[in-house]
Amino acid sequence: MASRTPQDTSRQARIAEMRRAEKTRDRRNKILAITVSTAVVAGLVGFGAWVLIDQKQQEKDAEAARKAPVSGEQDWDVKKLGRNHVDTPVKYEMNPPVGGDHHPRWMNCNGDVYKNPVPEVNAVHSLEHGAVWVTYNEKAAKGDLDKLAETVGKTPYSLMSPVKEQAGAIMLSAWGKQLTVDGATDPRVAQFFTKYVQGPQTPEPGAACTNGLADK
Repeated sequence: MASRTPQDTSRQARIAEMRRAEKTRDRRNKILAITVSTAVVAGLVGFGAWVLIDQKQQEKDAEAARKAPVSGEQDWDVKKLGRNHVDTPVKYEMNPPVGGDHHPRWMNCNGDVYKNPVPEVNAVHSLEHGAVWVTYNEKAAKGDLDKLAETVGKTPYSLMSPVKEQAGAIMLSAWGKQLTVDGATDPRVAQFFTKYVQGPQTPEPGAACTNGLADK
């Protein structure tokens, strides 16, 4: 058997050292991968928990808004508001009306924004179905109207139209409920929507807000 030369010994030593370095690198990469994976999983879990907490908080806030009275709103005795379907004109005691006898056909209220006045008798039917009706006159600022139109446009069971003769610049109506505000940023606007879109005041919850009258 031939004896190993110094060169052979040196080459084997280098190979052994390379193997040790490779094993060390593999261990380091595995540790790094595990650490990164653990951090990612922890981050995802944390983010998921945050989303869940945030969602639950939003639900609590919405429930609180539904239960809390809307400051400054007017109420009418719903027992005294007629609900008959009629084909004749109706004289309402409030403007805009918040209930009473109305036309058999409702105004489309699936986030519909009307540029022109709509028939009261049809809009009242929409309120009976649980819609919130946003109305305004020439006193309302364009920026507020744009913001309100955006809110209505993404809210099923809502509609918006001008009512020149109304007292307030901006008014929100639901069945038996009405609120007057000066601007779209009033926090009561969001509260009114949360509380009364398909809210407990609705005589016919779940009734249609489409396939009605559309007069844009």
